[in-house]
Amino acid sequence: MTPPPLSRVRWTSAVLLAALAAGTVRAGRRLRAIPVLPATPSAAAGVPRPAGWRLLTARGVEPDAATFLAACAHAEREGLRVLDLLPADLAAERALGLLRLVDPARYRWDRLGEGRGAGFAVLVAEEVLARAGVDPVGPRPHPAELSALTRRLKEYAADATGLAIAPGLSCGGPDEPRGPARVAELRARGLPPGALAAAQLGGLALLAGVALRQGRWGAAAAGLYWLQPYLALGGPGSPLRPADLARATAARPLRSLDAALRTAAAAGWDASGEDRARAAAYQAELTTGVAHFLDPRRPDCPWCGSGRLAVRVRVPDLLQGKPVLFTLEQCGECGHVFQNPRLTPEGLEFYYRDFYDGRGGEGAGTVFGRLGAAYRGRAEMLLPHAEPLSWLDVGTGHGHFCNTARAVWPRTRFDGLDMGDGVREAERRGWVETGYQGQFPEFASKLAGQYEVVSMYHYLEHTRDPLAELDAAASVLAPGGFLTIELPDPESRMARLLGPVWLPWFQPQHQHLVPAANLREALADRGFTVLAEEHGPAHQGNDFFGAVALTATRLAPDPDRPWGPPATARTRALAHAVRLAALPAFAGAAVLDALRTAAAHRTDGGNAYRMLARKDTP
Repeated sequence: MTPPPLSRVRWTSAVLLAALAAGTVRAGRRLRAIPVLPATPSAAAGVPRPAGWRLLTARGVEPDAATFLAACAHAEREGLRVLDLLPADLAAERALGLLRLVDPARYRWDRLGEGRGAGFAVLVAEEVLARAGVDPVGPRPHPAELSALTRRLKEYAADATGLAIAPGLSCGGPDEPRGPARVAELRARGLPPGALAAAQLGGLALLAGVALRQGRWGAAAAGLYWLQPYLALGGPGSPLRPADLARATAARPLRSLDAALRTAAAAGWDASGEDRARAAAYQAELTTGVAHFLDPRRPDCPWCGSGRLAVRVRVPDLLQGKPVLFTLEQCGECGHVFQNPRLTPEGLEFYYRDFYDGRGGEGAGTVFGRLGAAYRGRAEMLLPHAEPLSWLDVGTGHGHFCNTARAVWPRTRFDGLDMGDGVREAERRGWVETGYQGQFPEFASKLAGQYEVVSMYHYLEHTRDPLAELDAAASVLAPGGFLTIELPDPESRMARLLGPVWLPWFQPQHQHLVPAANLREALADRGFTVLAEEHGPAHQGNDFFGAVALTATRLAPDPDRPWGPPATARTRALAHAVRLAALPAFAGAAVLDALRTAAAHRTDGGNAYRMLARKDTP
């Protein structure tokens, strides 16, 4: 019989089969990479607890002294300060979920990686608990609460957190949580329940479709999905023995469908007292209108003073869905793009609120935690020019850049400055040595001449007066010191192609978008010599993905936002429908962004640029 031509190969099922096979192999490889605690003689039960350690356990988990001592010995031997213990009978789907999120070979050394664990037992050094403000005495937490605590603790032991399988530890129950309990656990791990449920339902529908319509390839893909728990976790020599492995494998499609449906149904916002109070405060604030959030429109360019202004783009708040349509104008003389009218200080407080902290704090932290390669590239830009001992990162947020840059500059003292409370948290975590909270120009005289490097990464565009910020940097730097800046590039071609949904417009937070030529001139006026300028390496690969995300948010804003109207069944259904419909668009956007990033690196043209300048000796 003649085989079908290549054009008739069922590519969808073939790709699914390849992806499932790769995921299965990866899960098995990662499982084997997790250390297994050695068996300890039962006589160790009478040995007193080693000083300096605490073992925090979830409700229903009763570790023996042998497990505790083995965990302490492993942590001390490996130089760990936080060690999450995986029970040997960990539920199959919970284990697979953890292995999808964590690569044990990289987990410890990923200084920005989120803390992940099984949620049943975690060994912590007492000094880490003290810095994190965690009281180890009190009621035992639920697994979701312990998972959230593990995320927090890794921030205080950024390169000293690990995983280990504890053969003598039992989780006290084999079943995966369902419905509200599952939603709570996903949120505790920093994962969006609604989006994950939509993705799972979409994947199951696709898998069922190929199984029914695409013959052997489709049946093979469905069969591999069915058997994946046993293939990844079962077999001789597996360090895990999930109590539900047989049931999880036999009934996997039905269990997955049930879990996704229950999660989707329970993913709506369950308003707490704090949430209700936040919503009431926003509604009361908005009753007076929003006109007072904006200054009067200025008739001239804040950079060069020219009156030749034209509207570049008008953009609503696509980030949070708060009211007001914002206008960005461009100077016909120097090309400077700026928000006009700009936000007042009161308006800035309103629009920043619940974005980097409060309701949106976890999401923002997750995004910043995934920029490790960008942070490292920024730090490495200085390698050919200096070996600094003192570095001030202005606009440091929670100190993510400083935390990463320590791997490049281990002898450098990193300090941070920011308006928000995050800079204090960065100090407690040890990500910065000293955190200054306030406006940079206010610290210029106090810190004059104290730093060899000042960095401003995606900071100037947020300020009301970027030229005053450059003056402050010139004051704080010692003669011969270095100023390094990264900014969105308003001259990027993608800005015109994507229009209002070009993510770097970032309204209303970005008040100034400075062309590179303008920045070079401003630095020269302040006695700086530009040593290096990078466009391709500074590119942030989010043009298309960001456009899809902003479009989806505009079509269906978060129904639970406290500044919006009360959520209804219709608005929730619309949000879920848009998220599900957007999944193929997000996948396509990710591919386009990968191609765009490769092109940007080859042509040195992207959506952002970096500049390194030296302060000349007078």
